[in-house]
Amino acid sequence: MISVDVLLDAFGRIREVVHEAVDGLGEDQLCYRIDPGANSIAWLVWHLTRVQDDHMADAADMEQVWTTQDWYDRFGLPIDKAATGYGDGPADIAAVRAPAELLAGYYDAVHEQTLRFVRTLRDADFERIVDTRWDPPVTLGVRLVSVLADDLQHAGQAAFVRGVVERTR
Repeated sequence: MISVDVLLDAFGRIREVVHEAVDGLGEDQLCYRIDPGANSIAWLVWHLTRVQDDHMADAADMEQVWTTQDWYDRFGLPIDKAATGYGDGPADIAAVRAPAELLAGYYDAVHEQTLRFVRTLRDADFERIVDTRWDPPVTLGVRLVSVLADDLQHAGQAAFVRGVVERTR
């Protein structure tokens, strides 16, 4: 297996967890929070998708799906267009309300853009610096692992909350 194949497999696994977390749930279930300060499934999936969209678009030097495919308008959230959910508080989390089809649709659009980019990569590309704001500067390889790790954590959290939702029906 080469590096690109490993990445494609990893991003595919995230997609499976995202769909398992949202499929068949109503909007109120997707917005359920274990306590007032906790994240909802809707927020977790929206946030992990926004981070992937933001970070991958930056690394690939392309536009975000959020803005180029009108997902921002489709969601109609009372947030800044550039928001990714980083640093969101309880009121921000509560503001993210969306049906499963919208969450999955946005995720799938970002997933497809991510796969198109990853398929173009060669091993030498992973050493390219994509962010000089850190010390040491962030390489493409490190950024990809960072996105995968963040996505897996949040997808797992969404799956956990789904389990709670299903047991409280």
